[in-house]
This record gives sequence, structure tokens and C-alpha cells, in this order.
Amino acid sequence: MRKIYVLNGPNLNLLGQREPEIYGHITLDQIREWCEADAAELGLEVVFRQSNFEGEIIQWIHEARTQADGIVINPAGYTFTSIAILDALKTFDKPKIELHISNVHQREEIYHKSLVSRTATAVMAGFGAFGYRLALRAMKEWTQ
Repeated sequence: MRKIYVLNGPNLNLLGQREPEIYGHITLDQIREWCEADAAELGLEVVFRQSNFEGEIIQWIHEARTQADGIVINPAGYTFTSIAILDALKTFDKPKIELHISNVHQREEIYHKSLVSRTATAVMAGFGAFGYRLALRAMKEWTQ
């Protein structure tokens, strides 16, 4: 069974509470439930994690090098600031999807320059929480 790491960065634990006009009302726990159900349907195993700490996310990426067949990552604020996460992702030579709930290109200019995009296989933005479900379907195709 193909294993996909779904990694979530800072403040995503507050989904459903934080800026619902941008991120919606769905919680990260609900997204996890969707991902687990969809993964079972698709014949995938999902490892779903969230951290507010950059180093922990980097450790998970390092772990994924030997444990995962793909990574879906919503680095949140680290998208635009973390060369360390970029460097860690560069060491993962399988499919990587950078995911954003909002369409970052419709937002303030500070959100327009992703460091992570430099190594991502694909970038998804603006699909809302449903983007996670789409990303798993893409991973199913890419990891067969």
C-alpha cells in the first residue's frame, strides 16, 4: 500500500476558528477524517500531521524519505520564509504537492512568492479544504 504523508504547518490547528472568511469553517480534524476515508477508498495509507514548529516539520520530511511514496504539504506561513523546509523537501525525490486552502495569488503580495514551489511537483491553491481530497487523488495516479 502506498503511503502519503500529509503535513500541515503553523496555525492550521486553528482551522474553523481562524479567519473563516478566508479558510472556511471546516476544521483540521474534519480534513483528517476526509483524508483517511479517501485514502482507504483509494488504496493509500495516509500519515496526517500538523505542527507549529519548523524543526518538527523538517523531521517529518526526513522521515518521509524512507517511509513515504509522496508528500502533500501545506506549509502555511513557512511557505514564504523557510529555506530549511525547502532544503528538506529537495531531499525527497518522490512526488510533492504544495497545497494552500486559499488562492494565495488573490491575497496580499507577501503571499505570492513561495519558496516551496521551487521543489514541488505540483501546486494547488484555492480549492478550499477540498484541495486535500484532490491532492490524494493526484498522488494515487503518480504513485501507482
